[in-house]
Amino acid sequence: MSGRPEPVIRVDHVSRWFGSVVAVSDVTFDILPGITGLLGPNGAGKTTLLRMMTGLAGVSDGSVTMFGEPVRDNPSLYGRMGVMSEHETVYSFMKGREFVRMMGRLRGVVDLDAATEKAIDLVDLPHAAHLPMGTYSRGMRQRMRLAATLVHDPEVLILDEPLNGADPRQRVHFQSLLQKLAEGGRTIVISSHILEEVEQVAETVLLIVNGKLAASGGFRSIRAALDKRPYHVRIISDDPRALASAVVRLPSVDAVNVDPDGAIIVLSNNVRDLQVELPKLAQASSISLRRVEPLDDSLESVFGYLVEG
Repeated sequence: MSGRPEPVIRVDHVSRWFGSVVAVSDVTFDILPGITGLLGPNGAGKTTLLRMMTGLAGVSDGSVTMFGEPVRDNPSLYGRMGVMSEHETVYSFMKGREFVRMMGRLRGVVDLDAATEKAIDLVDLPHAAHLPMGTYSRGMRQRMRLAATLVHDPEVLILDEPLNGADPRQRVHFQSLLQKLAEGGRTIVISSHILEEVEQVAETVLLIVNGKLAASGGFRSIRAALDKRPYHVRIISDDPRALASAVVRLPSVDAVNVDPDGAIIVLSNNVRDLQVELPKLAQASSISLRRVEPLDDSLESVFGYLVEG
């Protein structure tokens, strides 16, 4: 008997179309407790998927369940989830505490004062709770919106692009908070179009491309599979021409160009092999490597490869 826990959310062969436009096409996955990243470029279908997962939109085909129950038209489930949309839904004149309290009242929270303060403390904003939200930075507004999402203590969090507008310090705080919430047993789904955001916080990644599930699994396993795609690497050394002449003979290299600034750009067919071969080659040729950096870590290059594959 498997020790794998039952999925909290199950998306089973789900499609959604609007007229002749297919937004999501035959997508299947399970979401377990912990943090799952829904990763994809803008327009990939992430928000449509999230809306179906929360019951805000119906499916054209397939089914979505949460805790084994259909999510659409199921009010008993809505109190067990907290949803934070991509678009800001705040009144600039409303103080932070008032906003969180209002959301708690709408959710039917019994001990409203205690729940409000607890949620505000979780996002580390008690010092700003008395200020109008129009005076907040974008990152602060996102954190106070998260407090409002948490005020009724939901078991499931669905967060659509929650880190938009946050500065690096706020991102770190936000990510730390999500990890703490996950350790407490919550199920968290966070969507993003930024590769690094998902890598730093999610245990499982779902890659969405053109409305389809292109890949899923742990971030490292997905990146390991992507290592074998054509990959550009920029190398700075003390003797670029000698290095270019030597590197081009490696089996993991398809082409080499020397930039006017002296850097060489390598097109590798297996970047993992290149990482092993390059230092050995440089040492054997008495060439000092000063910098080696990938040029294809953008989300667009990853999805371009997956779509073509």
